[in-house]
Amino acid sequence: MTLEEITGQFKALADKAPSIGKTLKFSFDEGTVFVDLSGPTANISNEDKEADCTIITSLETLNKLRSGELNPMMAVMGGKVKIKGDMGVAMKLQSLFS
Repeated sequence: MTLEEITGQFKALADKAPSIGKTLKFSFDEGTVFVDLSGPTANISNEDKEADCTIITSLETLNKLRSGELNPMMAVMGGKVKIKGDMGVAMKLQSLFS
């Protein structure tokens, strides 16, 4: 998947995501996806700005996580995913976008 495809999928899921008063950024080699869940509606963009939680990984790893091929805890422990900032936001990820 490309960055544009991931951004499009996040935008499609954004309507279901509740406002949690936080922001989240996915940082890939190809660019970023910024998820703003601080307002009444979710806003998804490719802006590279400060977020409450930043998840650093590759698009390949994200695809494996989303397909269930890779366990999120093992990805973090194995260094394939790095989390900076508010760990609580990262812990809510599955419920936000499922």
